[in-house]
Amino acid sequence: MLKSNQIKEAVALLQNGEIVAIPTETVYGLAADATNDEALLKIFAAKGRPSDHPLIVHIESFDKVNDWAERVPKSAKKLAQHFWPGPLTMIFWKRKTVSNLITGGLNTVAVRVPNHPVALEIIQKLGKGVAAPSANAHKKTSPTKPEHVFKSLKGKIAAIVDGGSCSIGIESTIVDMTKETPTILRPGVITADMIEKVLNTKVYQPFNHSDKVSGNMEVHYQPKKPLFVLSKKEIELCIEREKNIAVMHYSVIEKNSDAAFYQMPVTKSEYARKFYEMLHHIDDTNVEKILVEQLPNSDDWGDINDRLKKASSRVIPTKKKRE
Repeated sequence: MLKSNQIKEAVALLQNGEIVAIPTETVYGLAADATNDEALLKIFAAKGRPSDHPLIVHIESFDKVNDWAERVPKSAKKLAQHFWPGPLTMIFWKRKTVSNLITGGLNTVAVRVPNHPVALEIIQKLGKGVAAPSANAHKKTSPTKPEHVFKSLKGKIAAIVDGGSCSIGIESTIVDMTKETPTILRPGVITADMIEKVLNTKVYQPFNHSDKVSGNMEVHYQPKKPLFVLSKKEIELCIEREKNIAVMHYSVIEKNSDAAFYQMPVTKSEYARKFYEMLHHIDDTNVEKILVEQLPNSDDWGDINDRLKKASSRVIPTKKKRE
């Protein structure tokens, strides 16, 4: 890890074509100079990420959008005025100069302005946008602390800039601005309702879609331990039958078993902030599986429900209770 002059050293490494983990308000990103194909290839190699899975370009302000995109609609500026810097990624038609490694071969590019002083200063001093997917092995639990990055990518990247814990803890909302109706392709803390209020128009949010964007895979965000999303009643039945399990719950559950119980916040923003951190913590214990209490089925909780759906195993193996 970088101990001193972190920003200066990170910029120098990026200028030399290295990849560096940097903090953002959402999760830690694995940054590379977005104009350097050799550096971009290092991202895919370090993460084990397929090369056709698009990256998000992080820029310092809306003024830099036209360096990457063309035909940017006026509605995008409205959204930027309200949500940038912040956890909103917008998809535009790309400029011809944008590398296919960033776009996954698509004619579009995803762009956002992170709301983190360290990330912004690194981007400003580099003088270029950075591609920065989550700084973890592909399909694994996203990192919200530097130690999560170290555990996942030790020996595969040049450095980790220690910015402490991420303040939001869930990846950005992705909205496609190239479609006639703005379309949310990945839910995040900026909801469809919030975007609709700014644009004064309807936003489309498909339940499932096949568009290639960051995070849109059936299996993603997974801890090493099998994870299952269950109702409170189902969890109570499981803890009577199962041993060596962890339970992440937000409602009151009677702790009359040997399971390891982890109380989660009842407010959505606090839950999001602790979500990945708790999965990393449980992964480092000796439990065999993780049971997560089903969350409210509402737009506000849509981003965490999306992550849980992709992080969960499909069928829970249960042992018959001995008579």
